[in-house]
Amino acid sequence: MKEKVVIVLHGSPRKSANLWEPFRRYLVKLLGMADGDVLLSYLQFGEPSVGEALRRCLEEGARRIIIHPLFLSSGQHVIKDLPQILESFKQDVPEVDLILTPPIGQDERLAEIVKERIEEARPYTGKSIEEESFRIIERECNLSVFSFEEREIVKRVIHATADLEFAETMIFHPKAIEVAQQNLQAQKKILVDVEMVRAGISKAFYSKERIICYLNHVSDDGIGTRSEKAIELALEKEEDIGLLAIGNSPTALLKVIEVLNKKERKDVVVVGLPVGFVKALSAKLLLAKQDFPYITNLSRKGGSPATCAVVNALLRLTFQVKDDK
Repeated sequence: MKEKVVIVLHGSPRKSANLWEPFRRYLVKLLGMADGDVLLSYLQFGEPSVGEALRRCLEEGARRIIIHPLFLSSGQHVIKDLPQILESFKQDVPEVDLILTPPIGQDERLAEIVKERIEEARPYTGKSIEEESFRIIERECNLSVFSFEEREIVKRVIHATADLEFAETMIFHPKAIEVAQQNLQAQKKILVDVEMVRAGISKAFYSKERIICYLNHVSDDGIGTRSEKAIELALEKEEDIGLLAIGNSPTALLKVIEVLNKKERKDVVVVGLPVGFVKALSAKLLLAKQDFPYITNLSRKGGSPATCAVVNALLRLTFQVKDDK
């Protein structure tokens, strides 16, 4: 049976108050329905009217129409006006199943929204915004599979990207955080693939001289990428690298894996979250098979912000007093 949904709003003479299309599109996504199967309608001052929306549903073959009044309570419009419209429509097409849902009502989730609006009205500091962001992240995704330290890293990646998917895709070598903290405490260098990653790593916890990028030390000769050449050159020249942060170039990550295996090094932690459609996921899948310590995510997603978030989280875990576990 073909089904459609009609959302009923009151409507306003102020046209801007009737612009609910973004809400409709988001609802379509939540319901998993086709775009044309969720319609907006208005009791007053807006188009289409409820009757027009119902007729459109009928013309497009709907045999079940779910009508939801986007109202807080069962006032006059919900208990009288809307049922009258539906009853009149039903008389003409008795074969169509019309289902009227209750209004929003006193749902506890509504109280959460009111709480958010009240808190938004209060003056925000950078710290309070961050704390509220973390509360939202913890509420909206499951982080129970991670250790305390891993959770802190995943939360900062999600905070930097506004992408909850990282909670499902990030993986950690069992020794990665321990070795990373040892190397950072020893002030070993952090090697990055691009300047954007270098710029994004907090200098409040680490000297900028200890964060290095060799991209400007190599040229493009048409063979391979500059990023992989820069990584290879740096690993040849630098003796005290403790952390490798790859946020942009999948080929650089592949070169890291090749060189570390050749040198049989297990004292360097690789933070590998390059982004892209070409080689990004395959490079991370290969990284996840290595014996040396790594932090990565099994997805095409990633990039400099996510990579910097991991490194900055490691720096915080290493040099700041931890919160109570």
